[in-house]
Amino acid sequence: MKLKLSVTISALVFQSACIAAQSPELIYVAKEARTLYDRDLYLYELLEKALAAAKYSAQIEHIKIHPHQQRTLMALSRGKVDLHWSMTSPAREQIAIPIKVPLYDGLIGKRVLIVHKDVYPAIKTVRSLDELKRFTAVQGHDWPDTKILSYNGLKVRPISDYQTMFNLIADKKADYFPRSVIEANSELIAQNNENLMIVPDFHLEYSTAFYFFVNKDKPKLAYALEEGLAKLKESGELKRLKQKYRLVLPPEGEGIKLNNPYFAKNY
Repeated sequence: MKLKLSVTISALVFQSACIAAQSPELIYVAKEARTLYDRDLYLYELLEKALAAAKYSAQIEHIKIHPHQQRTLMALSRGKVDLHWSMTSPAREQIAIPIKVPLYDGLIGKRVLIVHKDVYPAIKTVRSLDELKRFTAVQGHDWPDTKILSYNGLKVRPISDYQTMFNLIADKKADYFPRSVIEANSELIAQNNENLMIVPDFHLEYSTAFYFFVNKDKPKLAYALEEGLAKLKESGELKRLKQKYRLVLPPEGEGIKLNNPYFAKNY
């Protein structure tokens, strides 16, 4: 009787262990509390496909986050979130594990200018960095872009609120709002303000990358994500996904190149 009971308990323990091994890992993914654009939906689908390609069983739970990028990354470093995505910088790569596969290729560093239509006649003739220095930009106070623009001698007003930046342009209290070519069109549609437009004559260009960032306590997740992205790239699925979400079109007009001392192209 004791032998039978022992065998039964052992079988139950083994069965429970198998079930636990098969249970998906709960992963907390940061989600911004704003309108989601195609570029965001692309990242959500890419994350799921990459983990599936790596055969990494995960249950994704979205956690609403503070709109400030640096606060989100600090939450990532403290274990309140497991995964987020962001433009990279040396400081950010110290906070969490960067998965160094550029998610938007070089398009994240190709910046078109959102301006008020009344400002356009004055700014459209700009063809050099020195000429652009006469105008004032707005950028997020904790964005890597703010430091890049300032490093290149451009006047920048750091702003803490996303919508306020559009409002300042609409009210002509600042001259231009640089946005990535993958961001600008969808944001203008969402703003629904006939006074806002994209300058078609030129754009800004600087080297940078947009990565997945993983909590340092989740090295297995980081490894799986890197493996999955590599498989998607090799199979062509990564390129197809970018085409699906229209993330492959370069900006129009002449490019004004900026230096980015905060980025090393090491992928």
